[in-house]
Amino acid sequence: MITDVGNEPVTVLKGIGDKTAAQLEKLGLRTVGDLTANFPRSYESFERPTPVISLPDSGIVSICGVITSKPFRSSKNGRVTVSVWVDDGTAKIRVFWFNNPWIANSLRQGKRLVFRGHVTRRDHARFLTQPKVWDAEDYESISGTLLPVYSLTAGVTNALMRKATAAALDRAGKKAEYLPEEILAKYDLRDPESALRSMHFPADEADLISGRSRMVFEEFFLFLLALKRLRQAAADGGTAPVLDGPDADRLMAALPYELTGAQKRAWEEIRRDLASGKPMNRLLQGDVGSGKTVVAALALAQTASCGYQAAMIAPTLILAEQHYENLKEMFRAAGLDRKIVLLTGAVSRTERAEALAAIESGEAEIIVGTHALIQEGVRFAAPALVITDEQHRFGVKQRETFAAKGGQLTPHILVMSATPIPRTLAIILYGEQSVSVLDEKPQGRLPVKNAVVNEDYRERIWKFIEEQVSEGRQCYVICPMIEDNDITDAASAVTEYELLRKRFRGLSVGLLHGRMKNAEKEDVMRAFAAGETDILVSTTVIEVGVDVPNATVMLIENAECFGLAQLHQLRGRIGRGKEQSYCIFMDGSGREETNERLKVLLSTNDGFRIASEDLKLRGPGDLFGVRQSGDLAFRVADIYLDARTLKAASDEAEFLFQTDPGLKETGHRALAERLDAYMCENGDRLLL
Repeated sequence: MITDVGNEPVTVLKGIGDKTAAQLEKLGLRTVGDLTANFPRSYESFERPTPVISLPDSGIVSICGVITSKPFRSSKNGRVTVSVWVDDGTAKIRVFWFNNPWIANSLRQGKRLVFRGHVTRRDHARFLTQPKVWDAEDYESISGTLLPVYSLTAGVTNALMRKATAAALDRAGKKAEYLPEEILAKYDLRDPESALRSMHFPADEADLISGRSRMVFEEFFLFLLALKRLRQAAADGGTAPVLDGPDADRLMAALPYELTGAQKRAWEEIRRDLASGKPMNRLLQGDVGSGKTVVAALALAQTASCGYQAAMIAPTLILAEQHYENLKEMFRAAGLDRKIVLLTGAVSRTERAEALAAIESGEAEIIVGTHALIQEGVRFAAPALVITDEQHRFGVKQRETFAAKGGQLTPHILVMSATPIPRTLAIILYGEQSVSVLDEKPQGRLPVKNAVVNEDYRERIWKFIEEQVSEGRQCYVICPMIEDNDITDAASAVTEYELLRKRFRGLSVGLLHGRMKNAEKEDVMRAFAAGETDILVSTTVIEVGVDVPNATVMLIENAECFGLAQLHQLRGRIGRGKEQSYCIFMDGSGREETNERLKVLLSTNDGFRIASEDLKLRGPGDLFGVRQSGDLAFRVADIYLDARTLKAASDEAEFLFQTDPGLKETGHRALAERLDAYMCENGDRLLL
């Protein structure tokens, strides 16, 4: 929805100067359009205060009362606790704040305030934990409303984001309608401008759901139309017939384990595609740790044995290096003398020159690298197979780029994905792309042992981690936030890192998050993979990371902040070696229903079942947050929560493409213009 006005810098908005613009830029918000398309990550609702005597045993509540005691401070293991007693005239309740020592400065005895936080019950007493605080009059002014909660960074508050976004919406003005009238009427979709405003500043939950429905439909609809156009434009040129050869069989025979039934089925499907004479376009789908890389190695070996080149693109430099070393070892063990080269931004100038020469001459048979492999300056002799991770979209442009880099052959494409998408949805999302599913774990791997605990278990967890590290193991500690902010009390990686450095003075503690420079992130992961770091504190960036078989413990702080599917993805980083591994989900919500939701992870390690259960447990009030389909680059839509809308959008896109494929009809001209703009904005992220 970016217009000419949308491309204006944020500094055209009143109250945003160069300093604020620089802070917004850290969030990727440079233009007016960026602000309007930066949707809230959640919404905060404000119910009227509940009498203390009538409070439930769990849940988020508001109370209005007088502080009857001075703030009491206590400290344990570097964590400061502040508490006061509050009386609302019906009963007293003790209120706690953890790791927030400065809150005591605003807690004056005798002051009447509104406290909104989690109520919990222990024995016969109720407690209010981690509440936000308002003056009674201030709370009255927001009671009954929904306020957007945006992602923040240092120097950017929610108040600033709301003000800037409101100004951006006003400046952007009216949005032209482009969806066909028959679709608007059929699905009762709102106009784009009011829908966009309701996404940011809904009058109530019904208004939010109505606005979101429009945004979800258009997001799916444009995505599917774009895929159909790209597939139509894709060349049906010849491809290399990668016939059966001895290398793949020798590689399989040399493995120290037998492939699972699922791996064998997937390899047979890929083998047939390679030999068909038609360009393979296959999705290899399976949980983290299901053995996708081994199947990919067989395809690489098969391609090289037929005299063609095969490339493997990894999402990170460190993972590319790991793939390179693992492939060399696998081929060596099988007695296969194939030239395998590594090309990344970290290789020396001399090594790069040698690699480029080997690739262009055809001496290099298997090339491993990052997405830089498709950039200018890399020439191939005969590229017949490209294997890539879903984190780096490989679409028509990239396929054509590879073909142009080495003759006229259209390369086979194999995309590996760990996103647990049911086959019916995968067919819609990936169209003609064939799907192979790995639904079994490799033999010899012990299932991860799981536990859902609350803050009371904190000290026992630290002792358990110490025991594991003393036995030579390593540990992940995952946090939902990078830094502390004024919106949530969820654990932040930066604060947790400092706490653990003090708590485990004799151990090596590392820090990893998305705002670090790529070189810094690579150094941190390399040190952890090498065993130089005992405990790695990280955000979800480790979802796409290296295999560290020695990491046997994962503690996920504030697990309630994540979707179940993402928690399962994170858990997949451990349990990759021979030792028993343990995943601990720390529930910081204090709510029984949240605890029950997390316990789904205790009953199964099946990513497809977990995704299905997560869908059942989510409702209209859980429209935002960590979306399971986040890897598919949708801003609003969720392929699980919005599966029916996905099916409807697919049907409408198919009908429109059959009846007016060029969108030439008068009623479709606005849609054609919007689709052109959408493909310019998102072309590189569209899967073929």
